[in-house]
Amino acid sequence: MKTAYLSLLAASLPAMNIYAQTSRPNVLFILADDLGYGDIGCYGAIGVNTPCLDSLARTGIRFTDAHAMASTSTPSRYALLTGENAYRKAGTDVAAGNAGMIISPDQFTMADAFRSAGYRTGAIGKWHLGLGAETAKQDWNGTVSPALESLGFDYHYIMAATADRVPCVFLEQGRVANYDASAPISVSYRQNFEGEPTGRSNPELLTNLRPSHGHDMSIVNGISRIGYMKGGGKALWRDEDIADSIAAHALRFIADATTDGKPFFLYLATNDIHVPRFPHPRFRGKSTMGLRGDAIAQLDWTVGYVMAALDSLGISDNTLIVFTSDNGPVVDDGYDDRAEELLGTHRPAGPFRGMKYSAFEGGTAVPFIVSWPARIRGGQTSAALVTQVDLMRSLATLIGTTIPQKVAPDSRDQLATFLGQDLVGRDYVVEYAANHLLTVRTKRWKYIPANNGSAMITWGPKIETGNLPQPQLYDMTAPWEQYNQAEEHPDVVNALQNILESELAPR
Repeated sequence: MKTAYLSLLAASLPAMNIYAQTSRPNVLFILADDLGYGDIGCYGAIGVNTPCLDSLARTGIRFTDAHAMASTSTPSRYALLTGENAYRKAGTDVAAGNAGMIISPDQFTMADAFRSAGYRTGAIGKWHLGLGAETAKQDWNGTVSPALESLGFDYHYIMAATADRVPCVFLEQGRVANYDASAPISVSYRQNFEGEPTGRSNPELLTNLRPSHGHDMSIVNGISRIGYMKGGGKALWRDEDIADSIAAHALRFIADATTDGKPFFLYLATNDIHVPRFPHPRFRGKSTMGLRGDAIAQLDWTVGYVMAALDSLGISDNTLIVFTSDNGPVVDDGYDDRAEELLGTHRPAGPFRGMKYSAFEGGTAVPFIVSWPARIRGGQTSAALVTQVDLMRSLATLIGTTIPQKVAPDSRDQLATFLGQDLVGRDYVVEYAANHLLTVRTKRWKYIPANNGSAMITWGPKIETGNLPQPQLYDMTAPWEQYNQAEEHPDVVNALQNILESELAPR
């Protein structure tokens, strides 16, 4: 189905709007990992400087009411790349490192839209949306297929999942980068391989980081992970080099696309600020918050490095940059890196209650910056209500590609909002917590349906779930979601509950 649609789009290219044919921008999408609303300078960070991100905001628009679709990584990324809210698709919970591909090859993706419009497309960094046809059946010693080329990406250099999950190798074009034939790779999320040490049994081998909860299985680079892995040899990453590797491959992709004279779409998904936080030594001590703050400084460097490359290639003016995070922040997410102890007065989630995993706003409220010097006046701040799921249709409009109604069912064309021409944005956004609780935000209200369960996450992080046996309604013109007004505004509760019921209807 997707192949037929791509052929139809290719045939329609000559009829696209004049702007799309003559002035299509390069599009660089930078997705941080576990970066909170309050974690960078222009959003109020304390204890860490982020000059490159602050500079990016000065060249464009800083959004103050922007939202990821979900409060965890896999569902958030799924919604962003497909325009479909993750609760519509089974299997979009946080994926294991050996999960099968969660986006089906026959689904039309954001990368497909750009490829159909003649763009060179790339994905570099964290993936965490599964690889291969079936879970636990990937050939890590050969070619993992299907991979990202079936989702519209011409080039891909990725981590299969997260840095705290095996396999701890990069894959380039579906094969393990720097593959070491002397150390064949085996991966399991069920049982360990005979004779392989683990963080639980061999804590003396944890020379870089120790777990605070979980994360006590296979050891790579002196850090224990989730899952079991054997082999890898020279292909195994060093955590302190991950940011450099991602940045170098991004620069190579951009330079190659520029040499070919084609516009590019690059999905650049950094590993920062996800655990294990183990930034390069040159970033140590750059913050007052230890490794978590230093990882934010490292992320800022990555952004600055890529921006400098755009300048040196003479393409910065006509490159649209979107910078955001996949979900809200988390402090202690499984490693003893003193993140809670050294937090000080810094508030990772800014004025919002809750963090990653939570149904409260801290789980999904994220920094969001859009810069395009050729078209967007710098120094703007927008309070428009926006969601990442709308990027697919909005960017398709920008480049002149038509997406049929049955594709990207939850994505709306909000291009005018993202370019600063509409200061209102959405009438509401839907958000998805780790406990599968759906919530709804309007400009004024946050509604959380009644839900039984623990008020706090029970398996590790000190984070509120958002569970309460009664409905919750918060006035978002006041910070911290402290005063539940559900009983005082039953009409608002009813209206927002109706929105959720309509959203759950098949599309």
